[in-house]
Amino acid sequence: MAGPDAGGRAAVLTTVSCAAPEPAPGERLTAWRRALSRTFVDVEVSVAPDRPWTGTLTAERLGALQIATEEFGPGTILRGAAAVAADPRGHILVRRQLEGTALLLQDGRTAELHPGDLAFHDARRPFRLVLPEPQRARVLMVPRALLRLEERHLPALTATVVDETAGDAAALLLPLLDGLVDEVARAGRERREQLARTAAEILATVALEQSGRQPEPALWERITASLGSRLGEPGLTPQDIADQHAISPRYLHRLFQRQGTTVGAWLRARRLEAAHQELARPAAAHRSIATVAARWGFTSPSHFSRAFRETYGMSPAQWRRTAGSAATTTAPLSPPDPAARPHQRPRAAP
Repeated sequence: MAGPDAGGRAAVLTTVSCAAPEPAPGERLTAWRRALSRTFVDVEVSVAPDRPWTGTLTAERLGALQIATEEFGPGTILRGAAAVAADPRGHILVRRQLEGTALLLQDGRTAELHPGDLAFHDARRPFRLVLPEPQRARVLMVPRALLRLEERHLPALTATVVDETAGDAAALLLPLLDGLVDEVARAGRERREQLARTAAEILATVALEQSGRQPEPALWERITASLGSRLGEPGLTPQDIADQHAISPRYLHRLFQRQGTTVGAWLRARRLEAAHQELARPAAAHRSIATVAARWGFTSPSHFSRAFRETYGMSPAQWRRTAGSAATTTAPLSPPDPAARPHQRPRAAP
């Protein structure tokens, strides 16, 4: 195994093969077992004495995660009770089947994985992988704390098949994993850390969904609640929002698409709503329309007026006159104190 490179990425490339039909030499099988144990957790490996087999393993470190591509079969990989007791590593392994089939057995269940399927298994408890044919899979090794599941809920997660029809989170995760390895290979240190946070967030969401638990608070609610306090930032961008919640901009856009909107449209609607409320308040009568627009993230008064008219059917000035001195019954939002975010640089409003 190679040590970390200049960018902090640890890589391993191991190839073990037996192309002849006779039994594989003991040292060859031992070398493959050591490669798997070094990369993941301590396991035992067995192969049929009368069938040829090959093994190829590549792995890279991705922040707190490790991601590997494993080609092996036919054969069996076993993590027994003795290995669990001797090996303190308690990561969660996430297997995405790419080619061929695999049977994952843990916690009294068997998950039959076909290309495109994904399943979790827990290194703190025995498991078995039966590979009836040559196959290829992508495996992520995840610190269990990142999944945000209580220990008592983990047995409900393992050895169950996740596919793109399993739920919204799975539909977002699986396409992301397909391109993750390629992106990691060409990414610098900072980008790799961001990818790790993205993968961990999505994996946690899928794990919660698959185990029957609900995120608390749910990611969508967390994002929109946070945005409610940042509406007054004119330079707020999807990248800023994604960074705050440790997800990728692509994932952020998909979350908003699932709600039938876009990041820009959602922000625009909430900002207009806040300005609409403020213009109706007698206490804000001394503020100019341009000032109110600026308080809610609009850098151009003319753009604000056009957007307001399109939404409410009248200009901001007409609305203010119509509202008169009557206070709105809805509690007004309060924009954040600009001094509280001195690091923000003005940028074009979405």
